Amino acid sequence: MEKIKHSGSYGLKGLKAVCMPGVLAKETSAGDGVSTDGLGDLPHERFRFDRLELAGSFGDLGTLLPIVLAMILINKLSPTIVFLSFGLFYMISGYFYRLPVPVQPLKAVGAIAIANPALITEPVIGAAGIIFGALLLVFALTGFVDKLAKLFTQPVVRGIQLALGLVFLRKGVQLIIEQNLFLSGAVGRFTDYGINLILGVIVFAVVLALIDNKKLPAAIAAIGIGIIAGLALGGLDGRNFSLGPTPVRLIVPTLNEWWLAFIMLILPQIPLTIGNACVGTADTCSVLFPEHPGLKKASASNFALTMGIANLPTGLFGGIPMCHGTGGLAAHYRFGARTGSAPLMIGAFFVVLALVFGEAGLTLLSLIPNSVLGVLLIFAGLELCPLIRSLKANEEYFVALLISGIALSVPNMSWAFGIGIIVDIFIRKAKIKI
Repeated sequence: MEKIKHSGSYGLKGLKAVCMPGVLAKETSAGDGVSTDGLGDLPHERFRFDRLELAGSFGDLGTLLPIVLAMILINKLSPTIVFLSFGLFYMISGYFYRLPVPVQPLKAVGAIAIANPALITEPVIGAAGIIFGALLLVFALTGFVDKLAKLFTQPVVRGIQLALGLVFLRKGVQLIIEQNLFLSGAVGRFTDYGINLILGVIVFAVVLALIDNKKLPAAIAAIGIGIIAGLALGGLDGRNFSLGPTPVRLIVPTLNEWWLAFIMLILPQIPLTIGNACVGTADTCSVLFPEHPGLKKASASNFALTMGIANLPTGLFGGIPMCHGTGGLAAHYRFGARTGSAPLMIGAFFVVLALVFGEAGLTLLSLIPNSVLGVLLIFAGLELCPLIRSLKANEEYFVALLISGIALSVPNMSWAFGIGIIVDIFIRKAKIKI
């Protein structure tokens, strides 16, 4: 079976021209000091702490915050263990990979947990993290993840990336047009006048205007506007602002809770994780950072390994199961991240939030209005969708579009990946021409 072609027919510049025309122009302009690998004239593996890295570090909040805040508020999880686990995993990832590798909550787990809070309690979520971590460690250490990765050819990976990009776009628009201002449930002011939509349009225009601005990075401007607007529009109304860590306890799931975690959370999640968090993230790293000497670390097997190591202790204390992801990588890159500094910075931010602010940290993040998170999601989606143009044959487009179409139509994206893989194998074996 054909292996994944990381750079496709366009090559690096072709893909960047498709996905990030402004970025490519900036990277190749005279006197800019930034080469096509995005790391400038600094050594490849050197960390870089500047405004662009800081802005890029916040680029994935549009994906992370809605799921994390909802699970803390609806499934009654400890803000301290949730933010601490995300912070430490981000910092470990940044130091190990030296790339803006993202850390995200598991999408399928988050969606099912939020929809079924009576069944998916803190012990069930903890059990899911332990099972997930153990499975990924086994997959990584036995080399089984590399065998699974062979099923994810380039059309399948591009279909996954397109599907996630379109999902981000849809969710981003939903967050902008909905009437409620805050995920926390705070009512807010002027909601009857469509203030969330108005704010979303303003922030979208600001991000678009600043998308390649190095003096005032777009993500920082968006988050700043969001927090100021949240304060002005009543985001603190009725919210707890106590400092210090929230209670953390060891989770001891029952046999039934282990079973629920495996059947309801892990089985739907594993195909999505292998396709997106392992194979898809490795592919996206190779496209965006093809000459980075640390790229050999950014393999599907290593991504499974680091996710396994991170999720086992997190699950023991009832934290949210975590993964990497191609969408998060695109989001960090879109807003300026080029080195491991971005994960280190956002990781440190979450650690301080967990240990110093606790419940107050949850309150502060809840200040960011839905529409601002929606704008960040839209631009993350727009980073992923054009990657499909690296495909060449109609048969490859057929598989990719089939996957994305099914993914948008069914609640479990694993079905889309499974059907896409089967169709891709059939087309190749039967030598079908479309």
